[in-house]
Amino acid sequence: MTSAVNPAPLWQPDADRIAAARITRFQAWAAERYGAPAEGGYPALHRWSVDELDTFWQAVADWFDVRFSTPYERVLADRTMPGAQWFPGATLNYAEHALRTADDPARAHEPALIHVDETHDPASISWTELRHQVGSLAAQLRALGVRPGDRVSGYLPNIPQAMTALLATAAVGAVWTSCAPDFGARSVLDRFQQVEPVVLFTVDGYRYGGKEHDRTDTVAELRRELPTLRAVVHIPLLGTPAPEGALDWSELTSADTEPVYEQVSFDHPLWVLYSSGTTGLPKAIVQSQGGILLEHFKQLGLHCDLGPGDRFFWYTSTGWMMWNFLVSGLLTGTTVILYDGSPGHPDTGAQWAIAERTGATLFGTSAAYVMACRKAGVHPARDHDLSRVQCVATTGSPLPPDGFRWLHDEVREDLWIASVSGGTDVCSCFAGAVPTLPVHIGELQAACLGTDLQAWDPHGKPVIGEVGELVVTNPMPSMPIHFWNDPDGSRYHDSYFEMFPGVWRHGDWITITDHGSVVIHGRSDSTLNRQGVRMGSADIYEAVERLPEIRESLVIGLEEPDGGYWMPLFVHLAPGAVLDETLRARIKQTIREQLSPRHVPDDIIEVPGIPHTLTGKRIEVPVKRLLQGTALAKAVNPGSVDNLDLLHFYEDLARNRG
Repeated sequence: MTSAVNPAPLWQPDADRIAAARITRFQAWAAERYGAPAEGGYPALHRWSVDELDTFWQAVADWFDVRFSTPYERVLADRTMPGAQWFPGATLNYAEHALRTADDPARAHEPALIHVDETHDPASISWTELRHQVGSLAAQLRALGVRPGDRVSGYLPNIPQAMTALLATAAVGAVWTSCAPDFGARSVLDRFQQVEPVVLFTVDGYRYGGKEHDRTDTVAELRRELPTLRAVVHIPLLGTPAPEGALDWSELTSADTEPVYEQVSFDHPLWVLYSSGTTGLPKAIVQSQGGILLEHFKQLGLHCDLGPGDRFFWYTSTGWMMWNFLVSGLLTGTTVILYDGSPGHPDTGAQWAIAERTGATLFGTSAAYVMACRKAGVHPARDHDLSRVQCVATTGSPLPPDGFRWLHDEVREDLWIASVSGGTDVCSCFAGAVPTLPVHIGELQAACLGTDLQAWDPHGKPVIGEVGELVVTNPMPSMPIHFWNDPDGSRYHDSYFEMFPGVWRHGDWITITDHGSVVIHGRSDSTLNRQGVRMGSADIYEAVERLPEIRESLVIGLEEPDGGYWMPLFVHLAPGAVLDETLRARIKQTIREQLSPRHVPDDIIEVPGIPHTLTGKRIEVPVKRLLQGTALAKAVNPGSVDNLDLLHFYEDLARNRG
């Protein structure tokens, strides 16, 4: 929604908060040193950051005191996308910056990490302890023959050992990649076999929802199917001894060793992330040490306003880019909170209890969790002391307007609500948090610094106040340096640059409002287009899932061979609810009145559940392919789905319709 519909902000930072924000101090400093605009607030700073891209990123490197062990020749040698060349000649190390706070005697014994799970009280690890563990493990990796560029993999939950292993890998210049232990063997192998790791860190199992889940058989299968492994490191989360031939975690991390940081080129690979991969093998996305370092300094230190004294929580798993983003909280000297377990155990309000117990100042979660709390009647501020929480940030899907209102009413009126949107592809945000701007219901505050975010019509023309394709017209340092096993770059090019050559097209529908905020409407490749009127699926979900009878929904728009258009709405009902004619009528009335009469579904169909990717995103395009008659094996990569059985419903439906 735009300002014409909703002119009054839900929240406005006061003058003291604006003055104290790091982004305000950065702007004043950059005005003095680099010619940034001193006046005009964030909009003027953003305009400068995209118009003077080289100067902006030089200022970011300077402001955050990035340590280049050899100097760069220039900031941006080639702006061409794909293939932009950042900071040629420079060498550095990501892990060195992540552990820099340990050098400060006043802070070295403060907590770098706070770890919580379903069975234990919070436990902390100091900066000094973390650095020594990383130093010890890095030395052991080198002793195992791990060299710069080798891949190191983790089949691990969100525990301190995972973070230590990532940092030790980066310290030696190797390339990290991880999956969560709730991924089955096939899903993990679809990812790890592509990159051929030489070391595998594993657990014997994990705890989730009050239960222990043994993973020893899966680990044995991974060991058999990854022939490049030179070593396997066992972390006894459930207390079992190391299997034959595996090394014990404690023996590798017990030495009191200072880390040695391999100085690598700016574009040296840091980690491999994986796309949802609902069809074909997941894309193995490679991002660089320097690109992630600068992008995360900007995103966490300026947009999220994090620094010493803050405590940074985000509910995530090691299989999602938000875990890598969470690790980077260390760059800003922030204490990072790791939670390993179910988001709703022992009850739906569990994450708010963690925020209270750990003193979180930035509380990150998913939009789906916020809406689940709203439906369950959770009262966070009534039941918990959340006085330290300054910001609640959400991602994973657009936060519906009711989610904004609920956080405002149930957490605190003076609450900065940051709905953010980006992607695994850049491990960052295109739009979202700005501590000095107002928050409007249903809107992301603004495009991020250095990101020339635009909405384009099908002819490649920018539009304001209208739905368009999300494009980025200048390079970002954290864009992929390449995909693994994509030697000619064709898969990378086709993923983002096929529609608009030289311009990143992300695959989302967005509206940029007249006051510079951003509204996300959902994936453009699953857009609902009825009689020329386009609408994102997220708009339908937001309206329908307000109804208490609807637990979750999935909407598909299907172009039919005869020129017709079939738009079914699949609904997963709340316990006790019945899809009778009364409920059908209410669903249709809700969509007609709140969205558009053209987007009232042709059929409303009850389903046993909504399928998701392993990172929790609703699977729309593969379901559309199934309904078009594509065989299941070709419509979806089975290892990428949280519950493959749910897809048989749509396969059977297509068969019966045919």
